[in-house]
Amino acid sequence: MARPKNKVVTEQITISTNTVLCADLDKVVQTGYYGNTRPEAAERLITEAIRHLIHEGTILQKDKIIKL
Repeated sequence: MARPKNKVVTEQITISTNTVLCADLDKVVQTGYYGNTRPEAAERLITEAIRHLIHEGTILQKDKIIKL
């Protein structure tokens, strides 16, 4: 069954990094906890890091503060 369409508008980004970080990202993918591909894992890790920064007050979400 296909996933439902994302209700949030998405944007594509491109990142470049070194081979060591790519190897570490591959290890993360192998666990299956953060997705099954490098892009999925990177997106989920970025999301988790941003939520952490919002939670600790380092950054604020646009027009509101998120309570996690």
